[in-house]
Parts: sequence; structure tokens; C-alpha cells
Amino acid sequence: MTYLLAAVLGIIQGLTEFLPVSSTAHLLLGEKLFGFEDPMGAFTVMIQLGSIFAIVWLYRVKIVHVITALPTDPDARRFAAAIIVAVIPALVAGALLSSFVKSVLYETPAVYAATFIIGGVIMLIVERFRPAPDVLNAEHTPLGRAFGVGLCQMLAIVPGVSRSGATIVGGMLMGLDRPAAAEFSFFLAIPTMTAAFAHDLLEVRHSLTPERAAEIGIGFVAAFIASLVVVRPFLAFVRRAGFAPFAWYRIAVGLVIVAALVAGWR
Repeated sequence: MTYLLAAVLGIIQGLTEFLPVSSTAHLLLGEKLFGFEDPMGAFTVMIQLGSIFAIVWLYRVKIVHVITALPTDPDARRFAAAIIVAVIPALVAGALLSSFVKSVLYETPAVYAATFIIGGVIMLIVERFRPAPDVLNAEHTPLGRAFGVGLCQMLAIVPGVSRSGATIVGGMLMGLDRPAAAEFSFFLAIPTMTAAFAHDLLEVRHSLTPERAAEIGIGFVAAFIASLVVVRPFLAFVRRAGFAPFAWYRIAVGLVIVAALVAGWR
């Protein structure tokens, strides 16, 4: 049963990681509902690497092109520099606040409710009043704007904020159009979530029993497959409908959590 729950939670992770709805909050809520034990939040963070592998696979041609073109192509160097600049704030925030977030915020559903609702409202406001986009390709993101996106990503250390939501909204505020903001968010996820995985692996390496490692492995595979399925349709949907449906979903989930807390659910 534990392995089945690990697979279900991995699917939840994969389906929500690149949507602006907070995969971490969905995982934490799922773990509470199913009674799944996750000491130190290791499972929650480490299975996210499955989603990263999915992005690397889906964008393997572009990634290889950027890496191989670094010595000769100024555009490739600028894009790599933009990703590096954007990832720095999240690394600093993670190093300083990770323990507090996992020990306090992960255990506080009221935080998820507030961040779901506030994030949804902000997303609706940005969708309506964002500046006219002048960056139509993620690879052309200027360094200053990339750093602005990185500052937004830093907020996603709080469960419920959504890493993809924060970076996509930040990208739109920085003048990226919707698909470019989403793609920049995808590429930025690779170093950010790999660093989070490495940090958690280092912390729990001495307590990784075979059973625990098996749970993480099952969740990893499930997250990888689910992410492969969802990324392309998500981009196509965003081009047609924007992010407002996700904003309303966030608000609705936040209100459901508030109602559950008022009713005494813990």
C-alpha cells in the first residue's frame, strides 16, 4: 500500500510540477489525506527530480544545442548566463530557510490556503494588467529580467506559492509572453530542482533504508511519466486560454482548505 501511495503521489507531482498550482502543496495535502509519512520532506522534494528528467528529455535537442554552441554562439552564452543569474536567489533562499520551511511551513495547511488564494488573485491581476510582451523567445531573456524572474522564484520556497507559477508570473511582469515565460520557467527548474534534490539527498543519506529508497524510486518514475504527458498540452492550453483558469483553480482549492480548517480538519 505504501508503494501504491508513492506512485499516486508521484503522479500528482508530475501532473502539477509545471502547472502554476504548486506541486509541493498538492503533495503535502495528498500525504496528509492518505496518511503517508515523509520525514524531513525528503520524498516530497526528491521525486521532483523525475519531473526534471522529463523536461531534460522533452527539450534535449535545445539543451544539447545550447551546450555545444556555448563556445561560438553569443545567444547560447546569453541564455546560459540568464539561467545562472535567475537561479541564484532561489539557491540563497533555500540555503538560509530550508530547515524552517520544512519544519514549520510544511506542517501548516493554513499557509497553503493563504498562498493558494493570494497567488491566484495575483495571477488574475497580472493576466489583466501585465505589460505588453516584447520577449517572444525564452532564449532571448535579458539578464536583468532573468534576475527579476529569479527573485520571484525565491518566493516559491513557501509551500503553495508554486515555483512554476512564481516564475511564469515573474516572466510576464518582465515582459515575456506567456509561452516564453513558461519555457523559461521550465529551463530554470532544471538547476533549481536538481540543487534541491542534491541538498535533500545529502541530509537524509544516512537514513535512506531500502524501503524508503524504493518509495522515492517509485515516486520518481511516476513523476517522470506524468510530467512527460502534461508539459506539451499545458503549453498548447496556455497559448489558447492563458493562465486565468489556473488562477481560479488556485482560489477554489484555497477556499476548500479554509473550509476544511474551519470544520476542524488538521
